[in-house]
Amino acid sequence: MIVDILTIFPGIITPALSESLLGKAVDEGLLEINVHDIRDFTEDKHQSVDDAPFGGGAGMVMKVEPIYKGVKACIDSQPNLQSTVIVTSASGRRFDQQYAEELSRMEHLIVVCGRYKGIDARVMELFDVREVSIGDYVLTGGDFAALVMIEAMARLIPGYMSKFEAAETDSFTSGLLGYPEYTRPKEFMGLEVPEVLISGHHENIRKFRRRKALEKTLHNRPEMIDSIELNEEDKSIINELRSENSDSR
Repeated sequence: MIVDILTIFPGIITPALSESLLGKAVDEGLLEINVHDIRDFTEDKHQSVDDAPFGGGAGMVMKVEPIYKGVKACIDSQPNLQSTVIVTSASGRRFDQQYAEELSRMEHLIVVCGRYKGIDARVMELFDVREVSIGDYVLTGGDFAALVMIEAMARLIPGYMSKFEAAETDSFTSGLLGYPEYTRPKEFMGLEVPEVLISGHHENIRKFRRRKALEKTLHNRPEMIDSIELNEEDKSIINELRSENSDSR
């Protein structure tokens, strides 16, 4: 995968690309990430990237010309690849694990980091743009949002993690939140690891983890339960959990 990032603050993006698994993936060629300063695509001496909005109102709007030139340059740099353009925006589609999986299969991603009151809407008309939000809150700029999306997508690339199975059992991948994890020591401050996890009985461990995943999802994100396909075992567990919750009130 090739990712081009357009930002007015490359200093926010660049350091993260050399750290942890993301940096390793870049070094090993699993992922190519290029960071571009939008100011490099301006033509005035002040390198202006924003201006006051037509129609009045508070705040500034990112100008269409430098973004257009930046996106066009990125597309032209990869003529043999299908390019997908993303703009980080609080009003965009909600980014989730399913969307991360979809985007991880793209050949060439161009991520434009929005800022101020947003970018000139003509950018969306000039390109087939996907506006994406990482959550229902507002950030000063889209740089951190871009890093969040890239990290979520990159870890789904085969070879990115030492064991790809680690990504396959993450929260949201199966439609549920993750089950609780434990490691050594077996006992700490009077708290012991559940006996089933050290029993060596794989089927009992599977059932325990599935129940705990369902329990956590039902408690923290109950709306997710209705959006996944449940087998008869799952349904039975949920009925038990709901009954237990009702009895405890």
